[in-house]
Amino acid sequence: MSALRAAARALTGTALVGVGVLGYALVEARMPVLRRVDVPVLAPGEEPLTILHLSDLHLTGRTEERVEWVRALAGLHPDAVVNTGDNLSFASGMEPLRRALEPFLGLPGAFVMGDHDYRATAFKLPTRYLRADPRAGDDPQVEARVAELPWREVRDLQASGGWADLCNARGAIAVRGRRIDLVGVDDPHAERDAYPAPPEESAPPEAPAPSGPSAAALAPEPPVAPAPSGPSTPEGPREPAVRDRAGQPLRIGVTHAPYRRILERMSAEGVALALAGHTHGGQLCVPGFGALVTNCDLDRSRASGLSQWPGRPGAPRAAGPMYLHVSAGLGTSPYTPVRIACRPEATLLTLVPSA
Repeated sequence: MSALRAAARALTGTALVGVGVLGYALVEARMPVLRRVDVPVLAPGEEPLTILHLSDLHLTGRTEERVEWVRALAGLHPDAVVNTGDNLSFASGMEPLRRALEPFLGLPGAFVMGDHDYRATAFKLPTRYLRADPRAGDDPQVEARVAELPWREVRDLQASGGWADLCNARGAIAVRGRRIDLVGVDDPHAERDAYPAPPEESAPPEAPAPSGPSAAALAPEPPVAPAPSGPSTPEGPREPAVRDRAGQPLRIGVTHAPYRRILERMSAEGVALALAGHTHGGQLCVPGFGALVTNCDLDRSRASGLSQWPGRPGAPRAAGPMYLHVSAGLGTSPYTPVRIACRPEATLLTLVPSA
């Protein structure tokens, strides 16, 4: 009998611990934090510049606290804004997205799209993320029934503020009278990426044909050109370039999911800083160990934060020619609204001269 009581007490204790961890995880997912990171990518003598990196808002009709928190970031007065996608979870998030981004539209900015800008979030077993490629277990018939999101409105909202659409495209923004060159891809996780050719190899504009299981239904229309009066134009501003630490025109790369094939292309062409989201920082992390998964082929040590590429797995700050910033993002799937040791975040990046 005493053994039964001991077993019952152990089970009760385990259950209480589980309830406590779940409760904390639900609370942490609603505790966003602003992170400030210096990135030494500028040439000596260049003035520091600030970029607000937003990612993975995953908005619905029930995420008002997140909207208000994002709007308050306008008080930082960043020089530019970069949004690395996954703005929505359901179509009901479109109106909240308008309000979240409204204070920033008109600032210099750029964006790419994520898979959850195109297709609604569907319930999937969390254990799928323990696979080497979580997409491998997806049922094509179930995937075909996932609702399309108002992705054209997501795109047009950001383009209306003069932000550069970098989905498989190049562009530029003008910041305080200086030009920053940009290159980006549509979401690699959805296999929509088609890395744009260098400017000297570019052919007349033609919408790339995305691939992947949902590409046929969601092939993007030609990008909407920002208004000529905005901070950038389809050809890019003509101001003198900000110089990177090698003395070349500063180039920033933008992607939703930080797949290695994209990072390798960016590094090879001299991108000084690549920005990405998608990973949620691992979302469920083990204190002292870090992220368990990244939901892409990026190593776990770079699931969030600043590192150098290529660096070395396990030593992400090893010397490399390109800096990489992966945002843990602000949202989660509405079906798993939890985070552990990985608070939701936005990041104010300050680009500073290299020592």
